[in-house]
Amino acid sequence: MEQHTKNIGQLDAHQKMIATTKKFHTSGIRSGAISGLFYGLYSFLIIIVQGFDPLKSAVGILAAPFVMGAINDFLGGCVLLLNVIRTGKFHELARSLATKPGKIMLLGYILGGPVANGAYLVGLYLAGAFAIPISATTAAFGAIFAAIFLKQKINARVVGGMVFCIIGAIIINMVKPDGAPNFTLGIILALFAAICWGLEGCISSFGGAILDSEVNVTLRQLVSGLVQMVVIVPLIGATGLFTSMFSSPLLIALLLVSGTLVGISYTEWYRSNAMVGTAVGMSLNITYAFWGVLLSILFLDQPITPSIVIGSITIILGAILVTTNPLDFFRKNEV
Repeated sequence: MEQHTKNIGQLDAHQKMIATTKKFHTSGIRSGAISGLFYGLYSFLIIIVQGFDPLKSAVGILAAPFVMGAINDFLGGCVLLLNVIRTGKFHELARSLATKPGKIMLLGYILGGPVANGAYLVGLYLAGAFAIPISATTAAFGAIFAAIFLKQKINARVVGGMVFCIIGAIIINMVKPDGAPNFTLGIILALFAAICWGLEGCISSFGGAILDSEVNVTLRQLVSGLVQMVVIVPLIGATGLFTSMFSSPLLIALLLVSGTLVGISYTEWYRSNAMVGTAVGMSLNITYAFWGVLLSILFLDQPITPSIVIGSITIILGAILVTTNPLDFFRKNEV
């Protein structure tokens, strides 16, 4: 009787562990999906912002994107900072940076912020909305880097889903849009951004498992904004454009919104990477390519082409395949 009771207790504990693990995995998938939606909204809003003066008439291909990036990231970081203060985590900022994972994360902040986001914004400036899905190849780079540096295993299903996502991004960019200056250079820069984000995703998967996601992303956005404002903007001779931006309350308000959107996106992305691994987290995040293009079609008169429709559907199918085994829908639940 005692042994029977013990066996029942072990079975209950095992079932609770399975339920907890499943809930943890589901939360990670939810965070990844949210990050994709909010980054799609951010990308859509940035395309709108760059159509206003003084950004629209800025000289050179670097000035407008990096000025936008500097203000966007810093304002978004300030919003996140207010939330960190509200939740009583302000003291964690300095404490996190003092740790070894925090110092490693600094590399991720630079790669993903000024470097990758700067390249991405220039890509949007040159290639328009078509730069959005090509940057979605970051999922493949993230999975490769995670397999190399973090020894995270990737099964055949996840690889297949990643391939679908990449194929979808390529299909969308097969037809060059009208009115996109230096389209090829824009695509190359979007691809470069994807590589850097892949590295950041790998780093965030390591550091995010130890550090608080909200604190982590607050530091990321503040560091990214400050580096761009203090170093890059003066370096490229865009200080005049930067100061003139503050004479337009509308643009500052829009960048405050976009900064908040991207801050939420990165918080959920870091959380997802830490909970379900880099490959799955990044594959969910790249659904921003679908949302960004869809919103551009609906509200910015982006022409609907077969390549956009087929490519977007392919990306969605790839993301589903990465996160879910289709055979599970036909299997009975096991006790």
